[in-house]
Amino acid sequence: MQEIMNRREAAPLYATGARRRVLVVAHMALTAASLTAGLASTVGGSMAAMWVMVALLPPWCFATGAINASTRGLLELRRRALDERQRAERSEVLARAHRITTGLLFVVAAAVVGYALSGGSAGQPALLALVVGLVAHWLMPMWVAGLRVQDEPEEN
Repeated sequence: MQEIMNRREAAPLYATGARRRVLVVAHMALTAASLTAGLASTVGGSMAAMWVMVALLPPWCFATGAINASTRGLLELRRRALDERQRAERSEVLARAHRITTGLLFVVAAAVVGYALSGGSAGQPALLALVVGLVAHWLMPMWVAGLRVQDEPEEN
């Protein structure tokens, strides 16, 4: 796995901070679109939405792989495969992602409670908020790691 994460063929995709930011934002957009299509196919029973979700899966997987490659497997490799600097970076990434996700979940919970207090039935919005919160919790460490990666030193 370490060998796979250290391959440099796709390095031009994430060689600079700007490219990594574009990659992370594109991954977020693909995630949101896939999640929306998946929920539309589940809740609305739309076959077209399901096919949209299936069509978005390959670019989403490609973007996931590119982000993981840009971090050299920081979150994918086992702890024993990382050096001290990488272990510290992983801890920082996980802590920062946890803080961001906690804030996001607080906002989502407040919105669901506010919707319920305004007289709406909170069942379906709560389910949607739960799914969005779970996906954000799952992917936030990768997004944070992708945004924190430093540029590689230029070889002379």
